[in-house]
Amino acid sequence: MDQALNDTGWRGSQEGWLEAAYHSLLESGVDSVKILPLAKKLNLSRTSFYWFFKDREELLSALVALWRDKNTGNIVKRSEAYAESLAEAMLNVFDCWLDNDLFDAKFEFAVRSWALQSEQLLMEVQQADQIRLEALKRMFMRFGLPETTSDVRARTTYLVQIGYISMQSREKLAVRMKRIPEYIAIYTGEVPQQRELDRFFSRHGYRPG
Repeated sequence: MDQALNDTGWRGSQEGWLEAAYHSLLESGVDSVKILPLAKKLNLSRTSFYWFFKDREELLSALVALWRDKNTGNIVKRSEAYAESLAEAMLNVFDCWLDNDLFDAKFEFAVRSWALQSEQLLMEVQQADQIRLEALKRMFMRFGLPETTSDVRARTTYLVQIGYISMQSREKLAVRMKRIPEYIAIYTGEVPQQRELDRFFSRHGYRPG
């Protein structure tokens, strides 16, 4: 954030304002995402905000777009990534649950909490859920599963993860990695090959003990 401010001077930058809004949303909820507190946090004038956003609503819309592009976009991309087997395809999706650059669980929780007080945002969240579920369903169908089976397996996969996020569940990396082969087997009906697991573990810098 500091670098973004230094690059653009006294007005800050659109990215700097958006990042400040993002952190305020995660820390204290949407009611804390207001122009004056953000200006104080950034050590900028309130009027400089209007160089980048028409009003607070436009800033909030930018936050939603950031969430949609990152969290929904990456689930879709990982579900479509090349895989030799359904188990490996599911491991590709699991990258989202372990890589914050692909899927931001704290951001997801904050947006879902915000949706409890905004009917419009709730509709956005429900639409995102549908897009994600359809992407997972297509992934299962790509590997030959019937449509109904694919739908149920997609829902099982996705709703468990949303449960993790809603409960703010915290697991040590080693514990979660140990469970992943069983999750893959349950969700896909396939036992992942060791080479598939090795590639997955390597992507996340994990070495089984």
